Amino acid sequence: MNCVTCQLKELELELTEIRDVLRCILHTIFFHRTLSLVRPKDVDCDFLEITYVQCGLPELEKEVDEKIDLFIAWVEKHPNRRSQVCLSFLDEKHKHPGWFVNKTERIYWEQWFISLHVMSPKRYSKSNSSKGLSNIGGDALEETSLRRAALESSINEVLFQIINFANEKKDHIPAIPDRIFNHEIMIPSSSDSVFGWNTDAFRRVLNSGHPFSL
Repeated sequence: MNCVTCQLKELELELTEIRDVLRCILHTIFFHRTLSLVRPKDVDCDFLEITYVQCGLPELEKEVDEKIDLFIAWVEKHPNRRSQVCLSFLDEKHKHPGWFVNKTERIYWEQWFISLHVMSPKRYSKSNSSKGLSNIGGDALEETSLRRAALESSINEVLFQIINFANEKKDHIPAIPDRIFNHEIMIPSSSDSVFGWNTDAFRRVLNSGHPFSL
């Protein structure tokens, strides 16, 4: 079984927008890769004019939020860095234990790479005149509005990318009776490369013996 991958369009965003963006993307992927019956619920983003669908599973929502918290903590220590969050779906095969063999083998069959470029917000210099302050404030609000509109447009492109990929790529999905597929959400760590990718993720896939492509 080969590991099929989807490299999503890179998004430029600010620190305060990370939670909205990752919740939206991760839950959209989960919703379109959950084949069993769920109780979907519509969720509005806090800072963006976007509504997405969650599976309605409290344990999954908790897991996603915990991973996002860890990712935000990493970003705060590595400002203005490009990074990736990887959502992997996998199957677990139980093996006979031996001296140098793990009891469980993880076989990765699908991975989603979420590429983010977290930008530091621009700082505007103060003017001595009240007119200067007013102009700067107006320019900042207009720039923020335009940037956020561009981000919303890019996120919508990513959501369509997810939907199209999920609908077109199904032949590789194994027959797993679980309510939701086994999965991992991998985030950058202190040992990551300059692009913020977790090198452990590559080792895990390579050790599974199943190639993947970017």
